[in-house]
Amino acid sequence: MEELHQLETVIALLAAVLALATAARRVLIPYPIFLVLGGLVIGLVPRVPIVRLDPDLVFLIFLPPVLWSAAYFTSLRDFRANLRPITLLAVGLVLATTAVVAAVARFVIPGLSWPAAIALGAIVSPPDAVAASAIARRLGIPFRIVTVLEGESLINDAAALVLYRSAVAAVVTGAFSLTDALWQFVLTSAGGVLIGLIVGGLVCWALRLTEDSLTETAITLLAPYAAWILAERTHTSGVLACVAGGLYIRQFFSAAVAPATRIQANAVWRLLIFVLNGVIFALIGLQLGAIREAGLSADLRTLVRLGALISLAAIVIRLIWVPLAVVIPRYVSRALRARDPIPPWSWVMLLSWIGMRGIVSLAAALALPVTTATGAPFPYRDEIILVTFAVILATLVLQGLTLTPLIRFLELGEDRTLELEEERAREEAAQSALARLDELAGGHWARREDVDRLRAVYTQRVRRASPIEIGADAGAARAQAAFRRLRHETLSTERRALIALRDQGAISDEVLHRLEQELDVEAMRIGLGETRLSDRPGA
Repeated sequence: MEELHQLETVIALLAAVLALATAARRVLIPYPIFLVLGGLVIGLVPRVPIVRLDPDLVFLIFLPPVLWSAAYFTSLRDFRANLRPITLLAVGLVLATTAVVAAVARFVIPGLSWPAAIALGAIVSPPDAVAASAIARRLGIPFRIVTVLEGESLINDAAALVLYRSAVAAVVTGAFSLTDALWQFVLTSAGGVLIGLIVGGLVCWALRLTEDSLTETAITLLAPYAAWILAERTHTSGVLACVAGGLYIRQFFSAAVAPATRIQANAVWRLLIFVLNGVIFALIGLQLGAIREAGLSADLRTLVRLGALISLAAIVIRLIWVPLAVVIPRYVSRALRARDPIPPWSWVMLLSWIGMRGIVSLAAALALPVTTATGAPFPYRDEIILVTFAVILATLVLQGLTLTPLIRFLELGEDRTLELEEERAREEAAQSALARLDELAGGHWARREDVDRLRAVYTQRVRRASPIEIGADAGAARAQAAFRRLRHETLSTERRALIALRDQGAISDEVLHRLEQELDVEAMRIGLGETRLSDRPGA
């Protein structure tokens, strides 16, 4: 009966997530914020079952696919191009936030030890990958800011969790070594990246061996969990394993599977990530009920004061750090200043303000040990959990709800980076297809009317006009097969041209993904959904 009750609770939670997400779209509020507030309200309703968040469940069930998906949709070209600002935020800002928050916590609670204060700082230091992606992309933020935000949120969890584990170990055992902590960070980071690349390579190998779309989609779903578990078993970074694996798979996925698999996997992954994101943010709001039921040993006034100060410290340190990280490197390096001038200050201000915390922070707080090695209670555990909850609410609600008016106020202007890349990619892909069409026109199986029809389509695409709607000849089966072969060759040539542009760094992975979807839909429409890039239909 207990299992049945838990299943009913999960179903009710999913229904609430769908209802709240729908309502968020109606009122034009980013759905992560609306879900947190909705979960908060639901948690305060009398007789609603208390939903306790299991940290191990969060780290194992929720994080791997979310991180893998975020990495998959991150352009490796743009990630590398922005590696300096990403590192300054993902590592430098995490360290700075941890130090400032620890100092503030020690000031408010003098009895709090430095290791416990550092643990609190590490918990609240990393902005959330889910919140950054879900909110930033929906608000039309300039492409480079989105790239930096998503890159930061992919790496900062690894840096924060290493700090967190070192600080918790110091509280539990009473011993701490800075050298050991730095060495652990290097080893866990390098090991996590290596495992992610190995898993990514094995997944690509497995995808090339299979011929079934369902099996291939299932492999992509299994991959992030395999990377996470292997990393955890070897005491390396599961976060970086999923990030490295997702980035690796994106580079080879276009040629490794057929259009049907890409379309199917895209639909499955979008649904999965939507459900996981929804449940994550709803669970954040619902945790207030669990925290309230557990009881708190500290004075409520002190906790409110501490929560407000820590939230303020986390927000202010980012407002200070980001402008310094923009100006100082360019002031020191003339070459950097010439190659990458200071971006508009409206961009800097926006990047400084976006720093929403999320599920990783709450899960890390709930994962704090109950007792130390001596059997004594973990110092100020309840207070750390509630303060973390306060920081998540403050950053998600305060910063999230003010983003839209802030963007209007800053007048960021139109960012056509992706649109210009997309126009170039369309033209080059169509030119490549036309050249291939000329090569194939002399084949005995290529019918003149089909060649002319496709040449007209690609000529119009080169002129940036809408493509003509075409269809396979409804006549003889041989004529239909000939047209499908011709279409397959031109579609494959377009795809190779787009992949080449991406590999050369001329377009981002996001542009490749957009145009590849169009090619996949066209391939499905004419019955080539199961034909891979490397396949060659017979005459």
